[in-house]
Amino acid sequence: MKAVILDTGCANLASLAFAVKRLGVEPLITREAADIRSADRIFLPGVGTAKAAMTALTERGLPELIREAHQPLLGICLGEQLLGRRSEETGGVGLLGLIDADVRQLNAPGLPLPHMGWNRVFPKFESPQAKLLFKNIEPGEWFYFVHSFAMPDGPAAIASCTYGEPFAAAAASENFMGVQFHPERSGKAGARLLANFLGAAA
Repeated sequence: MKAVILDTGCANLASLAFAVKRLGVEPLITREAADIRSADRIFLPGVGTAKAAMTALTERGLPELIREAHQPLLGICLGEQLLGRRSEETGGVGLLGLIDADVRQLNAPGLPLPHMGWNRVFPKFESPQAKLLFKNIEPGEWFYFVHSFAMPDGPAAIASCTYGEPFAAAAASENFMGVQFHPERSGKAGARLLANFLGAAA
């Protein structure tokens, strides 16, 4: 199993790498085309703003490599958002266009933003990607979030969560999947999801 964590230049890579290592898989943090193309699984992490992340991806020559990926790819937090079409953050930012959804600020009147902390996630098991990622994870399990923007709970969503309004806790299109929460910070449920994605034992 060759698992690659994309060096996006805008993410805390160490915590994700440690979580993957605990599952018995030694991940490679890289931005090299040959490593990405030969990977069995690809992680796209992200923190910060969509604009900064897309700038960093472009500077590293990663957008086309990501778009060409044929392997299962998992975006995490901002990494999920980057898979969408466009974010309304900072006046509007074009994204990778791999999932047919836009990214919008959460509509959560009376609640603090960012949405930070534990919240319940409900997979949509009619989706094959949800069946993969959430195998042996009960509906309503708790995961850890830190975000102000998200995809809507629309056709691309494979799991939902509510914070003021429903939003996509996970989204997918073909081999491209994303989770808005941080599985590497979500205890046993997060480890189970990462293991499901990797095909490893949790």
